Amino acid sequence: MARTPTVPARPPCRLYLITPPAIADLNAFAETLDQALSAGDVAALQIRLKPADDATIRVAVEVLAPIARRHDVAVLLNDRPDLARETGCDGVHIGQEDGSLTEARRILGPDAMIGVTCHDDRDLAWDAAEGGADYVAFGAFYPTDTKETVHRPGLEILTVWQDTVETPCVAIGGVTVDNAADLARAGADFVAVSNGVWGYNEGAAEAVRLFNQRLRF
Repeated sequence: MARTPTVPARPPCRLYLITPPAIADLNAFAETLDQALSAGDVAALQIRLKPADDATIRVAVEVLAPIARRHDVAVLLNDRPDLARETGCDGVHIGQEDGSLTEARRILGPDAMIGVTCHDDRDLAWDAAEGGADYVAFGAFYPTDTKETVHRPGLEILTVWQDTVETPCVAIGGVTVDNAADLARAGADFVAVSNGVWGYNEGAAEAVRLFNQRLRF
């Protein structure tokens, strides 16, 4: 009797951390970050400081990147492929108004990780995937105070993407320990979280622990 081929299981959805938009005490935050990354699996840390001058961003990368790398966490910079290259980040995340994917790849080279914001638009995501993006980001799925949002995709965009495209997708926007499992079940490869970790009442480390628990449904 012929045996039915085994379909490989999809890897568990992973946590992708984004820094707060402003960090008042960088050394204190560095300690919090170290504790958080010690509490469970984290795929990447995006350093996103808005608004901040270049000097502030450079110092943040200098302090935070070694902590992330000690935990085998990739370090991405928001918006600025030039600064990402200068500071030795592993890659960059770019929005639709932050320059082209082609230019970011030219600046950072073939081995850098580049993610692209695609809001609720599969056509934008297709273009990014075909252009060589390492991941596409959809959102905001839920209300968020971290940044102003106007796009609100449904969970089905993750399911369709997962079923049709190999490029990983990230779900972003208002992600918490209470709704992360829904995003993972729908097809997110990663959930990007800022306030859902740094603003968690029981501390960032406990939030990371809970995210890891709930993303492995």
